[in-house]
Amino acid sequence: VRAAQTRPPAYEPFSIVGCGKLPAVADDLLSLREYLDMPEDTSRYYELAEGVVQVSPHSGTRHQRVVMLLCRQLDDQLPAGWESIHQVEVVIGPRTPATVRAPDVVLISVDRLKETPEYLNAADVVLAMEVVSPGSRRLDNVTKLNEYARAGIPYFWIIDPDGGPTLTAYELIDGDYRTVDTVTGRFDVERPFPLSINIKALVAY
Repeated sequence: VRAAQTRPPAYEPFSIVGCGKLPAVADDLLSLREYLDMPEDTSRYYELAEGVVQVSPHSGTRHQRVVMLLCRQLDDQLPAGWESIHQVEVVIGPRTPATVRAPDVVLISVDRLKETPEYLNAADVVLAMEVVSPGSRRLDNVTKLNEYARAGIPYFWIIDPDGGPTLTAYELIDGDYRTVDTVTGRFDVERPFPLSINIKALVAY
């Protein structure tokens, strides 16, 4: 997570409703290297969208709990050599203007994690997952859906805690995501691994 105050002089912060502070672009958009060189800042949630730093508040406790319970279910079932990781930076588009996202959960090989990479590439991710929060519905269902498909991430899940809850699963086919299923209750799937997710348990107390 990156600190906004270290952006190049061309960037001045301004407030925009629902999006926290974003940099106003005067000249060049950020490169991947410029973004990665920004120091850590755990007070906010940062992503880079086509060279523009996007800053938003941290997710609420409900969202974090859903992510935690999802990771727990995944890790109990994943084959040896694979793990679920939450909110790790993934380079979606390395060329300037760069795009870096931090999916709520990704599945990645332990061998790749052992390399302690500075960041993950989209090619490292077999499955990305986003949990919908207030204000992120369009970002998750439209923007990130298209970005992850263009980046070549084979599988993508969107979990919506409201109205069900529901899990919508996508598989990359011929460069586009095709809907595998939208389910409530329990989601059983064979790809990328045999998994059975109790969706209602993600929001149960």
